[in-house]
Amino acid sequence: MKTTSIPLTYQQESKNALREDITHFYDEATSDYSFWSKDLNMHFGYFVLGSTNPFKRDTMLNEMNRQIYNRLQLIDGKTTVADLGCGMGGTMRNFLKKNKQLSTIGVTLSPFQVREGNKLLKGKKGMILKENYCETSIPSHSVEGVVGVESLCHSGHSKESLREAFRILKPRGRFVIGDAFLKKEPSQLCFGSSFSYKKLCKGWSLDGLGVISKVEKNLKEIGFSKVTVEDISFRVAPSVFHVPFAIVGFLMLQVFQHKKVKSQSWNNLKASFYALVSGLHMNDFGYYLITAEK
Repeated sequence: MKTTSIPLTYQQESKNALREDITHFYDEATSDYSFWSKDLNMHFGYFVLGSTNPFKRDTMLNEMNRQIYNRLQLIDGKTTVADLGCGMGGTMRNFLKKNKQLSTIGVTLSPFQVREGNKLLKGKKGMILKENYCETSIPSHSVEGVVGVESLCHSGHSKESLREAFRILKPRGRFVIGDAFLKKEPSQLCFGSSFSYKKLCKGWSLDGLGVISKVEKNLKEIGFSKVTVEDISFRVAPSVFHVPFAIVGFLMLQVFQHKKVKSQSWNNLKASFYALVSGLHMNDFGYYLITAEK
Protein backbone atom coordinates (compact mmCIF):
# COMPACT_ATOMS: atom_id res chain seq x y z
CA MET A 1 0.00 0.00 0.00
CA LYS A 2 1.36 3.38 -0.98
CA THR A 3 1.76 5.94 1.78
CA THR A 4 1.00 9.46 0.63
CA SER A 5 1.76 12.78 2.24
CA ILE A 6 -1.32 13.97 4.08
CA PRO A 7 -2.47 17.58 3.82
CA LEU A 8 -3.50 19.34 7.00
CA THR A 9 -7.16 18.75 7.65
CA TYR A 10 -7.67 21.72 9.95
CA GLN A 11 -7.26 25.09 8.35
CA GLN A 12 -6.99 27.44 11.30
CA GLU A 13 -3.51 28.14 12.64
CA SER A 14 -4.48 26.99 16.11
CA LYS A 15 -5.64 23.68 14.69
CA ASN A 16 -2.37 23.25 12.78
CA ALA A 17 -0.46 23.85 16.00
CA LEU A 18 -2.63 21.27 17.68
CA ARG A 19 -1.52 18.62 15.19
CA GLU A 20 2.09 19.29 16.13
CA ASP A 21 1.13 19.08 19.80
CA ILE A 22 -0.49 15.68 19.24
CA THR A 23 2.61 14.35 17.49
CA HIS A 24 4.88 15.68 20.24
CA PHE A 25 2.60 14.28 22.93
CA TYR A 26 2.75 10.74 21.60
CA ASP A 27 6.43 10.87 20.68
CA GLU A 28 7.27 11.90 24.22
CA ALA A 29 4.66 10.11 26.32
CA THR A 30 4.23 6.72 24.64
CA SER A 31 6.96 5.11 26.74
CA ASP A 32 5.00 6.12 29.87
CA TYR A 33 2.15 3.86 28.78
CA SER A 34 4.29 0.76 29.29
CA PHE A 35 3.78 1.46 32.99
CA TRP A 36 0.02 1.64 32.46
CA SER A 37 -0.19 -1.52 30.35
CA LYS A 38 2.33 -4.25 29.61
CA ASP A 39 0.40 -4.83 26.36
CA LEU A 40 0.68 -1.10 25.56
CA ASN A 41 -3.08 -0.60 25.54
CA MET A 42 -3.39 3.18 25.52
CA HIS A 43 -6.97 3.30 26.78
CA PHE A 44 -9.19 2.50 29.75
CA GLY A 45 -10.76 -0.88 30.46
CA TYR A 46 -14.09 -2.69 30.57
CA PHE A 47 -15.05 -4.50 33.76
CA VAL A 48 -17.07 -7.72 33.68
CA LEU A 49 -17.80 -9.36 37.02
CA GLY A 50 -16.30 -12.82 37.12
CA SER A 51 -14.12 -12.54 34.02
CA THR A 52 -11.96 -9.48 34.70
CA ASN A 53 -9.89 -8.67 37.76
CA PRO A 54 -10.48 -5.11 39.01
CA PHE A 55 -7.00 -5.12 40.58
CA LYS A 56 -5.26 -6.09 37.33
CA ARG A 57 -5.58 -3.35 34.71
CA ASP A 58 -4.62 -5.36 31.66
CA THR A 59 -7.47 -7.83 32.16
CA MET A 60 -9.89 -4.89 31.89
CA LEU A 61 -7.96 -3.15 29.10
CA ASN A 62 -7.92 -6.29 26.99
CA GLU A 63 -11.60 -6.85 27.77
CA MET A 64 -12.27 -3.45 26.22
CA ASN A 65 -10.50 -4.70 23.09
CA ARG A 66 -12.68 -7.81 23.14
CA GLN A 67 -15.88 -5.82 23.52
CA ILE A 68 -14.95 -3.61 20.57
CA TYR A 69 -13.92 -6.60 18.44
CA ASN A 70 -17.21 -8.38 19.14
CA ARG A 71 -19.21 -5.33 18.04
CA LEU A 72 -17.49 -5.34 14.65
CA GLN A 73 -19.31 -8.63 13.91
CA LEU A 74 -16.70 -9.64 11.34
CA ILE A 75 -17.65 -12.38 8.92
CA ASP A 76 -15.59 -15.56 8.62
CA GLY A 77 -12.72 -15.47 6.15
CA LYS A 78 -10.15 -12.89 5.21
CA THR A 79 -11.06 -9.49 6.59
CA THR A 80 -9.31 -6.18 7.24
CA VAL A 81 -9.79 -3.76 10.13
CA ALA A 82 -8.44 -0.20 10.24
CA ASP A 83 -7.53 1.42 13.56
CA LEU A 84 -7.77 5.22 13.37
CA GLY A 85 -5.28 6.54 15.89
CA CYS A 86 -3.77 3.16 16.71
CA GLY A 87 -1.05 4.17 19.17
CA MET A 88 1.48 1.36 19.52
CA GLY A 89 -0.93 -1.11 17.94
CA GLY A 90 -2.09 -2.74 21.20
CA THR A 91 -5.67 -3.14 19.99
CA MET A 92 -4.47 -4.34 16.59
CA ARG A 93 -2.29 -7.05 18.13
CA ASN A 94 -5.15 -8.12 20.37
CA PHE A 95 -7.45 -8.48 17.35
CA LEU A 96 -4.84 -10.47 15.43
CA LYS A 97 -4.63 -12.99 18.27
CA LYS A 98 -8.39 -13.52 18.04
CA ASN A 99 -8.59 -13.97 14.27
CA LYS A 100 -5.80 -15.63 12.29
CA GLN A 101 -7.39 -14.59 8.98
CA LEU A 102 -7.52 -10.93 9.96
CA SER A 103 -5.30 -8.15 8.62
CA THR A 104 -5.00 -4.77 10.32
CA ILE A 105 -3.96 -1.27 9.27
CA GLY A 106 -3.28 1.45 11.82
CA VAL A 107 -2.61 5.15 11.39
CA THR A 108 -0.94 7.59 13.77
CA LEU A 109 0.80 10.96 13.55
CA SER A 110 3.66 9.84 15.80
CA PRO A 111 6.88 8.68 14.08
CA PHE A 112 7.88 6.95 17.32
CA GLN A 113 4.68 4.92 17.37
CA VAL A 114 5.07 4.00 13.70
CA ARG A 115 8.64 2.81 14.20
CA GLU A 116 8.20 0.95 17.49
CA GLY A 117 4.67 -0.24 16.78
CA ASN A 118 5.72 -1.86 13.51
CA LYS A 119 8.52 -3.66 15.35
CA LEU A 120 5.91 -5.23 17.63
CA LEU A 121 3.85 -6.20 14.58
CA LYS A 122 6.77 -7.87 12.80
CA GLY A 123 5.72 -11.28 11.51
CA LYS A 124 2.04 -10.44 12.00
CA LYS A 125 -0.53 -9.33 9.44
CA GLY A 126 -0.54 -5.74 10.52
CA MET A 127 1.14 -2.43 9.71
CA ILE A 128 1.10 1.13 11.02
CA LEU A 129 1.25 4.18 8.74
CA LYS A 130 2.23 7.74 9.62
CA GLU A 131 -0.95 9.48 8.54
CA ASN A 132 -3.72 11.77 9.68
CA TYR A 133 -6.80 9.66 10.43
CA CYS A 134 -9.03 12.35 8.93
CA GLU A 135 -7.50 11.75 5.50
CA THR A 136 -5.71 8.45 5.00
CA SER A 137 -4.33 6.66 1.95
CA ILE A 138 -6.51 3.62 2.67
CA PRO A 139 -8.62 2.95 -0.46
CA SER A 140 -12.34 3.63 -0.40
CA HIS A 141 -14.67 0.69 0.37
CA SER A 142 -11.71 -1.54 1.27
CA VAL A 143 -12.07 -2.64 4.92
CA GLU A 144 -14.69 -4.63 6.81
CA GLY A 145 -14.21 -2.80 10.10
CA VAL A 146 -12.95 0.50 11.52
CA VAL A 147 -12.23 1.30 15.16
CA GLY A 148 -11.32 4.46 17.05
CA VAL A 149 -10.33 3.77 20.66
CA GLU A 150 -9.77 6.97 22.66
CA SER A 151 -8.18 8.57 19.61
CA LEU A 152 -10.84 10.55 17.77
CA CYS A 153 -11.03 12.91 20.75
CA HIS A 154 -7.83 14.50 19.44
CA SER A 155 -9.94 15.99 16.64
CA GLY A 156 -12.93 16.61 18.89
CA HIS A 157 -14.69 13.59 17.31
CA SER A 158 -14.82 15.71 14.18
CA LYS A 159 -17.13 15.05 11.28
CA GLU A 160 -14.02 14.68 9.08
CA SER A 161 -12.84 11.67 11.07
CA LEU A 162 -16.29 10.09 10.95
CA ARG A 163 -16.51 10.65 7.18
CA GLU A 164 -13.14 9.00 6.69
CA ALA A 165 -14.32 5.90 8.51
CA PHE A 166 -17.41 5.83 6.27
CA ARG A 167 -15.30 6.26 3.13
CA ILE A 168 -12.93 3.36 3.74
CA LEU A 169 -15.60 0.93 4.97
CA LYS A 170 -17.17 -1.64 2.68
CA PRO A 171 -20.99 -1.72 2.55
CA ARG A 172 -22.36 -3.35 5.73
CA GLY A 173 -18.98 -2.81 7.40
CA ARG A 174 -19.01 -1.60 11.00
CA PHE A 175 -17.41 1.33 12.78
CA VAL A 176 -16.89 1.12 16.55
CA ILE A 177 -15.81 4.04 18.76
CA GLY A 178 -14.80 3.70 22.39
CA ASP A 179 -14.25 7.04 24.09
CA ALA A 180 -15.29 9.68 26.60
CA PHE A 181 -17.87 12.23 25.48
CA LEU A 182 -19.60 15.31 26.81
CA LYS A 183 -23.28 15.02 27.64
CA LYS A 184 -23.84 18.73 27.03
CA GLU A 185 -22.18 21.69 25.35
CA PRO A 186 -18.93 22.92 26.97
CA SER A 187 -20.62 26.25 27.73
CA GLN A 188 -23.19 24.40 29.85
CA LEU A 189 -20.68 22.63 32.10
CA CYS A 190 -20.57 23.55 35.78
CA PHE A 191 -17.46 25.31 37.08
CA GLY A 192 -15.78 22.12 38.34
CA SER A 193 -16.49 20.18 35.15
CA SER A 194 -15.35 23.07 32.97
CA PHE A 195 -12.07 23.44 34.90
CA SER A 196 -11.31 19.71 34.74
CA TYR A 197 -12.29 19.57 31.07
CA LYS A 198 -9.89 22.38 30.10
CA LYS A 199 -7.03 20.81 32.06
CA LEU A 200 -7.77 17.40 30.54
CA CYS A 201 -7.72 18.76 27.00
CA LYS A 202 -4.51 20.71 27.59
CA GLY A 203 -2.64 17.79 29.16
CA TRP A 204 -3.59 15.26 26.49
CA SER A 205 -3.50 17.70 23.53
CA LEU A 206 -7.18 17.18 22.76
CA ASP A 207 -9.14 19.45 20.47
CA GLY A 208 -12.05 18.59 22.73
CA LEU A 209 -14.57 15.85 23.43
CA GLY A 210 -17.56 15.52 21.16
CA VAL A 211 -21.06 16.02 22.53
CA ILE A 212 -22.56 12.53 22.37
CA SER A 213 -25.91 13.62 20.87
CA LYS A 214 -24.13 15.60 18.13
CA VAL A 215 -21.77 12.75 17.28
CA GLU A 216 -24.72 10.38 16.95
CA LYS A 217 -26.48 12.90 14.70
CA ASN A 218 -23.37 13.39 12.57
CA LEU A 219 -22.95 9.65 12.03
CA LYS A 220 -26.51 9.39 10.73
CA GLU A 221 -26.11 12.47 8.50
CA ILE A 222 -22.95 11.00 6.97
CA GLY A 223 -24.89 7.88 6.01
CA PHE A 224 -24.33 5.37 8.79
CA SER A 225 -27.28 3.22 9.80
CA LYS A 226 -28.03 1.13 12.87
CA VAL A 227 -26.20 3.62 15.10
CA THR A 228 -26.11 2.22 18.64
CA VAL A 229 -24.91 4.29 21.62
CA GLU A 230 -24.05 2.45 24.84
CA ASP A 231 -23.17 4.27 28.06
CA ILE A 232 -20.55 2.03 29.68
CA SER A 233 -19.29 4.54 32.26
CA PHE A 234 -19.77 2.14 35.16
CA ARG A 235 -17.95 -0.62 33.26
CA VAL A 236 -15.00 1.71 32.70
CA ALA A 237 -14.91 3.19 36.21
CA PRO A 238 -12.83 0.42 37.87
CA SER A 239 -9.95 1.03 35.46
CA VAL A 240 -10.24 4.81 35.84
CA PHE A 241 -9.83 4.41 39.59
CA HIS A 242 -6.40 2.93 38.89
CA VAL A 243 -5.22 6.38 37.79
CA PRO A 244 -4.05 7.81 41.16
CA PHE A 245 -2.20 4.59 42.04
CA ALA A 246 -0.59 4.49 38.59
CA ILE A 247 0.53 8.12 38.94
CA VAL A 248 2.14 7.51 42.35
CA GLY A 249 3.72 4.27 41.18
CA PHE A 250 5.14 5.88 38.06
CA LEU A 251 6.64 8.80 39.99
CA MET A 252 8.19 6.46 42.57
CA LEU A 253 9.75 4.39 39.79
CA GLN A 254 11.24 7.50 38.19
CA VAL A 255 12.75 8.57 41.53
CA PHE A 256 14.06 5.06 42.23
CA GLN A 257 15.72 4.93 38.81
CA HIS A 258 17.07 8.49 39.22
CA LYS A 259 15.24 9.65 36.11
CA LYS A 260 13.96 13.14 35.51
CA VAL A 261 10.25 13.28 34.79
CA LYS A 262 9.79 14.78 31.31
CA SER A 263 7.50 17.78 30.88
CA GLN A 264 5.12 15.79 28.70
CA SER A 265 5.05 13.03 31.31
CA TRP A 266 3.93 15.62 33.86
CA ASN A 267 1.22 16.78 31.46
CA ASN A 268 0.16 13.19 30.92
CA LEU A 269 -0.02 12.53 34.65
CA LYS A 270 -2.02 15.69 35.31
CA ALA A 271 -4.41 14.92 32.46
CA SER A 272 -4.92 11.41 33.83
CA PHE A 273 -5.82 12.92 37.20
CA TYR A 274 -8.32 15.31 35.59
CA ALA A 275 -9.79 12.40 33.63
CA LEU A 276 -10.59 10.81 36.98
CA VAL A 277 -12.05 14.06 38.33
CA SER A 278 -14.11 14.55 35.16
CA GLY A 279 -15.47 11.03 35.44
CA LEU A 280 -16.95 11.91 38.82
CA HIS A 281 -19.13 14.56 37.13
CA MET A 282 -21.50 12.02 35.63
CA ASN A 283 -24.09 14.62 34.63
CA ASP A 284 -21.57 16.16 32.26
CA PHE A 285 -19.29 13.34 31.08
CA GLY A 286 -19.76 9.73 30.05
CA TYR A 287 -17.82 6.91 28.45
CA TYR A 288 -19.56 5.33 25.46
CA LEU A 289 -19.26 2.57 22.91
CA ILE A 290 -20.78 3.64 19.60
CA THR A 291 -21.45 1.11 16.86
CA ALA A 292 -22.49 2.22 13.37
CA GLU A 293 -23.01 0.26 10.15
CA LYS A 294 -22.43 1.49 6.61
